Amino acid sequence: MMGNLPDGNAIVYCEDAFNTTYGKTAHGLVRFTRRYRVLSVLDSRHAGRDAGEVLDGKPKGIPIFGDLSSAIDAARAAEAPATHFVVGVATDGGVMDSSTEGAVREAIERGLNVDSGLHDLLSENERIVELAQRSGVTLRDVRRTPDHRGLHSFTGEIERVGSFRIALLGTDSAVGKRTTAWIIVHGLQAAGVAAEMIGTGQTAWMQGVEYGIILDSLINDFVAGEIEHQVVRAWSEKKPAVIVIEGQGSLMNPAYPGGFEILAAARPHAVVLQHAPAREEYDGFPGYPLHPIEKQIQAIEFLSGKPVIAITLNHERLSLREAEAAASDLAARTGLPVCDPIVDGPDPLIEVVKKHMSARV
Repeated sequence: MMGNLPDGNAIVYCEDAFNTTYGKTAHGLVRFTRRYRVLSVLDSRHAGRDAGEVLDGKPKGIPIFGDLSSAIDAARAAEAPATHFVVGVATDGGVMDSSTEGAVREAIERGLNVDSGLHDLLSENERIVELAQRSGVTLRDVRRTPDHRGLHSFTGEIERVGSFRIALLGTDSAVGKRTTAWIIVHGLQAAGVAAEMIGTGQTAWMQGVEYGIILDSLINDFVAGEIEHQVVRAWSEKKPAVIVIEGQGSLMNPAYPGGFEILAAARPHAVVLQHAPAREEYDGFPGYPLHPIEKQIQAIEFLSGKPVIAITLNHERLSLREAEAAASDLAARTGLPVCDPIVDGPDPLIEVVKKHMSARV
């Protein structure tokens, strides 16, 4: 359950990564979070600018600073003193580099609680733990592997869930699946349709998702069961008309294959596929060309037996005109509705979802 959110006032660390694929945790927190009041972002490359303007061209009132002292001073001057330092970078393999560790140590010395979604755990770093104890602050490792004794195996209970279930998958990792999932959920709720999100990563947890797991921290035997358990729990407690499940990685990604477990365990009725048309290779892996979207759709529909009902665009490295041309090309090639949820908002997607919900009834 969400408990007494928000947890506090957060400064989000994203040095040298904001507005790149490695800054996706910070991006999520700038766009939306119930867990924190986001005060500012740290990235010296964009210091002095508004984080929302850098990210989406829409000011959010969240300034970017080049150093922690300036961020803390600004928060105090605004009578909203910082309480949390959130690691907003998502590195390959979840590794904490020396500069990030240095920033964490500085935050602890300044009396801030630290939350991290990296695989390198704060609680296993003796220097950080000792410093936190001396400073009287709390460390939270969002990606710590949970005790297997509290985990669930797949049971088949998913078949009693009455919600229309949508899997938000992608053609690559770090392509915007979670952001689009939230846009659909919030759009449905604004339209009067009860909807819930199932988060599957550390950023969704940091955004305060009520139902979720951190898929890549789980022991593999329990992945399907935990996905099913969260969907069943959302249905049992809220009876939403729609449940949207955030995807991880992509089916054909050589380094981060993901999505099959969601198709298998959540048993979605439909799939929305997020795609970045400007990408030619899998993110971070030169020499591994992105599989054609037609092939990715074919693989999803073969594995799930359910339709891909829309393509959603990530417009990175594209001008508005180029993105519009890419959308038209994808629609012609696939016969599917295509939209850019950041630019177009939720309405086109909500219409598609409602249409398929009606067809199911």
